[in-house]
Amino acid sequence: MTGRLLLRGMLAGLVAALLSFGFLKLAGESSVDRAIAFETMVDEAKARLSGGEAAAKGQPAPAVLAEPELVSRTVQAGIGLLTGVIVYSTAFGGLFALAFALAFRRMADIGPRATSAVLAALGFVAVYAAPMLKYPANPPSVGLAETIGMRTSLYFALILLSLAVMIAVGMLRIRLLPRVGEWNAALIAAGVYIAMMTGIGLALPDVNEVPEEFPATVLWQFRIASLGGQVIMWATLGLLFGFLAERLIAPQSARA
Repeated sequence: MTGRLLLRGMLAGLVAALLSFGFLKLAGESSVDRAIAFETMVDEAKARLSGGEAAAKGQPAPAVLAEPELVSRTVQAGIGLLTGVIVYSTAFGGLFALAFALAFRRMADIGPRATSAVLAALGFVAVYAAPMLKYPANPPSVGLAETIGMRTSLYFALILLSLAVMIAVGMLRIRLLPRVGEWNAALIAAGVYIAMMTGIGLALPDVNEVPEEFPATVLWQFRIASLGGQVIMWATLGLLFGFLAERLIAPQSARA
């Protein structure tokens, strides 16, 4: 059963990847191009400033060496983006299927479609929405090269903490069910999650490396595109996988 659910989860992830790629290609690539153009403009302005300072001192202008382009922008925006989205979404589809196999009939006495939809909503909150409030997505040219490692570590640490807190409050909800009922148990679990994530967010260091002159509209469009891609992925996983899982589980339940 778990193996067949895993295959269906990866299939749902593949479909989610294709839908997300289409959205990101239409809604996100323009903001990435504008961010790269901004970065190029800033580098040229710095080169002109350095040349002017050198000329004022009677020195030759420093040589500006262009970094080699390992992967062309066309490849990045096409096959590169598609490959990355497929790997990401398919992997999440498999993990989603495993989470469904653990949660079905244990999380609540609801059907496969409802379980899948609830898991997708919780996954979206834990994996993307909560970490994004602390460390939002930024386009190219935003952020210092020397802090990439630190920023990446903080972001993934926050995702792991968010998942751990989500699992913990889910177990808390199950324990509270016999005493306070489903509705109150869900409200208490949600409140505990919000309180704990607020504390974690305040404890982690802030990272704000967006240049003051960076266009606000480009930043906003990039983050909206990132949000839209995640919504499409998680919605597709929740709805499509629920449909596939129901077709697998229903006949077996009927025979039983």
